[in-house]
Amino acid sequence: MSTPIHSIVFDIGWVLVHLDYSPLTTYLQEHGADISSMRDVTARIGLDKHETGTLHGEQLLENMARLGDQPMDREELRRRWLNMFEPQNAMLGLARGLAERYRVHLLSNVGELHWEHMSREYGLDRIGHGTLPSYVAGYMKPNPAIYVEAERRFALNPATTVFIDDLPDNVAAARNRGWQGIEHKSHAMTVRALGALGVAT
Repeated sequence: MSTPIHSIVFDIGWVLVHLDYSPLTTYLQEHGADISSMRDVTARIGLDKHETGTLHGEQLLENMARLGDQPMDREELRRRWLNMFEPQNAMLGLARGLAERYRVHLLSNVGELHWEHMSREYGLDRIGHGTLPSYVAGYMKPNPAIYVEAERRFALNPATTVFIDDLPDNVAAARNRGWQGIEHKSHAMTVRALGALGVAT
């Protein structure tokens, strides 16, 4: 018999919320920014540093404004950076419902600007029994250190913990710590995968 699941840890992006980058990328392009390589863009603005807590949100926006060859309105840039989320009500409802019977936590690669916005707009900070944004942890998934920190903060037993994330590398890193893992593709598929682990949804 498999070990019963006691703790369920959710990623946020592409699990609890989807993202629409187009209003931001359109604005950047309109102001002369080359966004042909988003990997290059994220490196130039220091997104990884922001999401590990070493680059403040204001500096991130400053770096973003420098991408173009025309001046950008800082408040408009902030608005477009923040307003890119589409809440997934079925998944949010799943997380809130599970929190009534299990220990539920959020573990996400996110900087303080997005985290504060999502907490304010969608109440993510009030889902379950604790959250660990990467900018607080100082590490980003799939770095094993962020899973170790989650175990410490939330007193997780890896054998009774399942992690739900859309990225295979992040799920694999959790499994390497001894957690169960579900690669999220849809609400229905995740519910079935939880059921296979004996989780009552």
